[in-house]
Amino acid sequence: MEYENKFKDNLKDLRQEKRLGQVELAKAIGVSKGVISLWENGLREPNMYSLIILAKYFGVSIDELVGLK
Repeated sequence: MEYENKFKDNLKDLRQEKRLGQVELAKAIGVSKGVISLWENGLREPNMYSLIILAKYFGVSIDELVGLK
């Protein structure tokens, strides 16, 4: 099964739709700006706890966030 990491693009799109900078999003969910940057550049992936926080923050499902829907 082939998998394309869509999380990084979905996160950036959701952040930009809310007109948030990386710093604002980082503060809102309790991580550093560097972590947001790593996620958006596909250099790191969030743990389950962070996925839940992001999904709740943006009002989407984890499936949508990671590109399964």
